[in-house]
Amino acid sequence: MIQKSEAFDRIIADYLQQIAGLDLVRRADRLGIAVEGRQAVIPFFGFDHRVTPEGVVGPGGRPASHAVSVILFKYLLLCPDAAPTGEEWVTYKDFKDAAPFVEGFLNTAERPVAKDFAGRSGELESACRRLGGRQAALGMTADLVVRFAALPKVPLALVFNDLDADFPAACTLLFQRSAQGYLDMECLAMCAMVMARWLRHHAADPPPWESGVGLL
Repeated sequence: MIQKSEAFDRIIADYLQQIAGLDLVRRADRLGIAVEGRQAVIPFFGFDHRVTPEGVVGPGGRPASHAVSVILFKYLLLCPDAAPTGEEWVTYKDFKDAAPFVEGFLNTAERPVAKDFAGRSGELESACRRLGGRQAALGMTADLVVRFAALPKVPLALVFNDLDADFPAACTLLFQRSAQGYLDMECLAMCAMVMARWLRHHAADPPPWESGVGLL
């Protein structure tokens, strides 16, 4: 455990060193973020997180988790020179470089949501609202279709069909094609993983950063 913690600390320190050399103001419009002095303010699933020279601070002033920190660091570092094209919605496996991460994506995001909320679609809808999710048609037929702003330029859609007499509950998560221009495949999968964990804990009060559980 100590070795794992030390490895995480080294990774975060390396990212902070890279972030220190960025011109955050030049990235602000391209990423849809705010810059306050040396801090980047980045909404993540509707909650402001601050990337500071010392680390990432989430809601309530709590340090962000390792996973959330890495996602936000990569969002800043991979900022494209021009807005990527591709507004069509695609599954994670449709991305060209996603293959090594597809099984992990299923096991940490889509399958847990389906399992956690089978027979509880009303609770899922409430949990989605707490993460800034809003119902959207997207041209799809399902029991629940919700669109989130995982990051300002990275929308994510949840498509949920509850269990019935013939089929188990099923969840599909979709990204716009342009998401691959803002994050790598590992970080896109991590976004979905964090969302799945936060949905579980947002199904009941308090939210994870107040209860101290569910943080990744």
